[in-house]
Amino acid sequence: MSAIATPDVPAVEPATSGSVVAARDVTRVYGEGETAVHALRGVSVDFPRGQFAAIMGPSGSGKSTLMHILAGLDRPTSGSVTIDGKEIVGLGDVELTKLRRDKVGFVFQFFNLLPILTAAENIELPLSIARRRPDQAWLDELVGAVRLEDRLDHRPDELSGGQQQRVAIARALLPRPAVVFGDEPTGNLDSKTGADVLRLLRRAVDEYGQTIVMVTHDAFAAAEADRVLFLRDGEIVRDERHRMQGTEILDVVKGLE
Repeated sequence: MSAIATPDVPAVEPATSGSVVAARDVTRVYGEGETAVHALRGVSVDFPRGQFAAIMGPSGSGKSTLMHILAGLDRPTSGSVTIDGKEIVGLGDVELTKLRRDKVGFVFQFFNLLPILTAAENIELPLSIARRRPDQAWLDELVGAVRLEDRLDHRPDELSGGQQQRVAIARALLPRPAVVFGDEPTGNLDSKTGADVLRLLRRAVDEYGQTIVMVTHDAFAAAEADRVLFLRDGEIVRDERHRMQGTEILDVVKGLE
């Protein structure tokens, strides 16, 4: 592993009312004894409202593990995680499922649409499960924003990859979640379609005040974010709280490998 000079990671203050997601001293250990894998080593981080943050790092750095724990999809070995002011570590499965449904949106690499449902039905699925009716004006605005007005009656296998991902973004935004997590949201798209998806995510932050936390291996995708965090060996080694050029991000990532 090559050495890299990194600035001190800014100190993380106690979570404030402006923090949508906060982690304190989070560890995640898989296995026991000599075979134990320390995926996260005391990570502390805050994500304020209305921020687009990207998480990057080499394979095995802990970036996906961190996102899964922040989103309540995995539990830390130790530490604290809050979403919209609610401590989620220790919640039972039913409470955690309800919190994710109400407070968290997801955009995945492989879309995760239900093949038997139309685009419209997939978009409304989280609210349907919660037995809530969508705000029609907000639904119409989202459908227009993702340019799906003429595709709502189509099923996923009748849509392109980019159209499927736009369905997924509208689905994530419709419940007005506290935070949207993106897990390699452009990883299964060509460069042009990926750029369109990133512009949509950027618009969600700039126009709708959405908070987005995205894990990506793509430096040019991360360049759309307001902030880039770099992980290595389960620790945040660099936290750049400004927009970076893709080439700058590539240089940092290469230095971490």
